[in-house]
Amino acid sequence: MASRTRKISVVGARGVGKSTLVVQYVDNYFLESYYPTIQNQFNKSISFRGQTYEVEVLDTAGQDEFTILQDSSTLVHGYILVYAVNSRSSFELLPVIRDKILESTGTDKVPMILVGNKLDLERKVGHEEGVKLAREFGIPYIEISAKTTSEQDISRIFVGLLEQIEGEKIDPENEKCIIM
Repeated sequence: MASRTRKISVVGARGVGKSTLVVQYVDNYFLESYYPTIQNQFNKSISFRGQTYEVEVLDTAGQDEFTILQDSSTLVHGYILVYAVNSRSSFELLPVIRDKILESTGTDKVPMILVGNKLDLERKVGHEEGVKLAREFGIPYIEISAKTTSEQDISRIFVGLLEQIEGEKIDPENEKCIIM
């Protein structure tokens, strides 16, 4: 059987660990240094429901309210919304990012998953706040530390998003938060 290609975009404020999350998923490696991302694309083949998928992960530059999704010409199948649990401002930017995604796609529902990253650092955003926002958005929520979480556990984020893209029914009201 031929493989299917799915594009996933990782979005969030500057410095929330988007690149670290992606590199940990694709290469099972933690980036110690921080270099601002302009835009990178990573590829990984995964098996899902007996089918091979080529997942193209677009690691975007950090967003702020002025730079969100300036290039909407690329077809993206799903979005990973990332914030850092030690950054209140990165959390508060998420509704703006989500609204811009919905506006650019012209729909009111797009496959998304909310990720609270940097769980190894001191919290400025509580667990329940993340759960509440995910419920408001109607999407699943996962908390991780890209530094201390294994690639296998991080893959749950990507598989969870792929489930949405491929139409598996996910009820966010019954969705359990996963802390890794």
